[in-house]
Amino acid sequence: MHAPRRGRRAVALLSLVAFSLTSCGSDAEIAQPPWFGGYTDVMAYPEYEFSAAAAGQSHVVLGFVVADPEDPCAPHWGGEFGLGEAGRVLDLDRQVADLRRTGGEVIISFGGAAGDELASVCTDPEALYKAYRAVVDRYQVDTVDFDIEMEGLQYDSAHARRAEALAQLQRDRSNEDPLHAWLTLPVQPDGLEANARKVVEETLASEVELAGVNIMTMSFGSGGVTTASMADAAEEAARATHDQLTGIHERAGRPLSDELVWNRMGLTPMIGQNDLPEQVLDLESAAELNRFAQAREMGRVSFWSLNRDRPCAPDRPDTRRATYNCSGVDQRAGDYTRVLGEGIGD
Repeated sequence: MHAPRRGRRAVALLSLVAFSLTSCGSDAEIAQPPWFGGYTDVMAYPEYEFSAAAAGQSHVVLGFVVADPEDPCAPHWGGEFGLGEAGRVLDLDRQVADLRRTGGEVIISFGGAAGDELASVCTDPEALYKAYRAVVDRYQVDTVDFDIEMEGLQYDSAHARRAEALAQLQRDRSNEDPLHAWLTLPVQPDGLEANARKVVEETLASEVELAGVNIMTMSFGSGGVTTASMADAAEEAARATHDQLTGIHERAGRPLSDELVWNRMGLTPMIGQNDLPEQVLDLESAAELNRFAQAREMGRVSFWSLNRDRPCAPDRPDTRRATYNCSGVDQRAGDYTRVLGEGIGD
């Protein structure tokens, strides 16, 4: 998920306690309360006031923290602003504080399609841990998101480094104040590709308590959508991923029940016009995805992006090309936030 850069809620919790069988017997597992929150690209220009525009959702996912191009172990927003500089130039700290005052919460997303996710280029394990820790501490978050895609999927050694640093971050926190970690991965209608599955496997192997795997049900490859709608393709991808994750957890010696696998999954579509002209997630399809997620009590629903949740200008010349600041479909501002988030996290 990316955008052009500057200069370059109630799901029924009746089954809140679920059970999964392990090799040692029956072990109680706690289902997570589902949440809804769209991504916003804090580097998109003009700046997007997420603290004022996030009504209707409990969370906002801020993307993306990547490596400083000149210092691979230094966290930067979009590779352009350090954490302190982002507070001054993008007013980021103030917006985070304002959102919290209204009852919202932020999640920090590392990686994305542009720039280098820290683990891909920072090869010093201690420095990598400190880089993640600096971000978590500055924004006082209890949930982090790792958007691993494109070239970032190819770096096998990075997956182990990331997982080890994340496991250490979780050990730093008390049981009363855990750090929740999500992996956000690309998907096709037939599920996760091998490199994406490897990210999950490496993360579990390092004893990370994985909140879940969030699949990007968007911009499927040419010919990847053979069903009637983007909602159908996304649901097909979710079912295939569910089967894959069931097997991955079993092989890792951490089996989960069918219900808990769904609870450890998230859906993130791209609203409106996707990258290919024939792939469009309209509001009807968005409502179908909301129903699908609620029926399975999935752990989260997100979307790309809050910046795009508005109609395009009437004089926009190319309505079949995805853009970073509008959806490309007939809608009112905020429609996708309302439709995708309906009943989730209330």
